[in-house]
Amino acid sequence: MDAVQQQFTELLKEKGIELTEAQLHQFELYYRELVEWNERMNLTGITEREQVYVKHFYDSLSVSFFIPMEHLRSVADIGSGAGFPSIPLKIVYPHLHVTIVDSLNKRIQFLTHLGNTLGLTDVRFIHGRAEDVARMPEHRDRYDLATARAVARLAVLNEFCLPFVKPGGRFSAMKGQDVQTELEEAELSLKELKGKWNHTYRFQLPLEESTRHIIDIEKTASTPKKYPRKAGTPLKTPLV
Repeated sequence: MDAVQQQFTELLKEKGIELTEAQLHQFELYYRELVEWNERMNLTGITEREQVYVKHFYDSLSVSFFIPMEHLRSVADIGSGAGFPSIPLKIVYPHLHVTIVDSLNKRIQFLTHLGNTLGLTDVRFIHGRAEDVARMPEHRDRYDLATARAVARLAVLNEFCLPFVKPGGRFSAMKGQDVQTELEEAELSLKELKGKWNHTYRFQLPLEESTRHIIDIEKTASTPKKYPRKAGTPLKTPLV
C-alpha cells in the first residue's frame, strides 16, 4: 500500500469504512482504467491519482456517510458519467444491485468494460435518457435509492431521478457549494413528483476543504402518470 492508498484508507476508517485488500485493488484498477480510457474519450478533468482518490472515490462514498447502505438493496445512478457515485459504492457495498443510466453510449461502453475488469456482479448499464428509461415498468417506482452527482439543477434532477424511486425510498442529490437557492427553486418539482425534502447534509472534502452537500429526499407516493415529461423537456422547461 502506497501513500495515496494509505491516506484513502485512513480517511474512510474515520467514517467507519474498513477496506479489504481486494477492494483496494479494485479502486486501483478503477483509477488505471479511468486514466487510460480518458485519453480516448472525455470522462473526467481530474486524472492526478491523489485527486481521483479524494475528489471521485471518497466523494462518491460520502453518500454512505449519511444514508445507511446496509439496509438498501437497489440503487439507480442517473447520469453516472464515469461511474460516480455508484461504482465506488458497489465496490464497498457489494450486496447492492446497481443500475446505471447514461445518455452517452461511449460512457456505457467504458462502464461495461470497467464492470467486467473489476469483476462486479448485479450491475446493469443502460444507454438511454433518464426520462425514457423511467417510463419502463421495470424501472419505474422500483429502487430503494436514486443518486445523481452534479448532473443538473435540483428542479430538473427531481424529474430525472424521483420516478425511479419506490414510495418510501430515497433520492440523494450530490451537490457542491450553494444549494439553498436550488432547494427553494425545487419546491414545485418536489410537490409534483411526490418528493419530500428530509435533510441537507454538509461536509468538507478532505485535503482541499471544499464544501459538499447531499440533499436527502424521500419519495412519498408513486410517480404521477404524466411524469417524467418527454426527453429534453425537463431541462428546457423545468418545473419551477
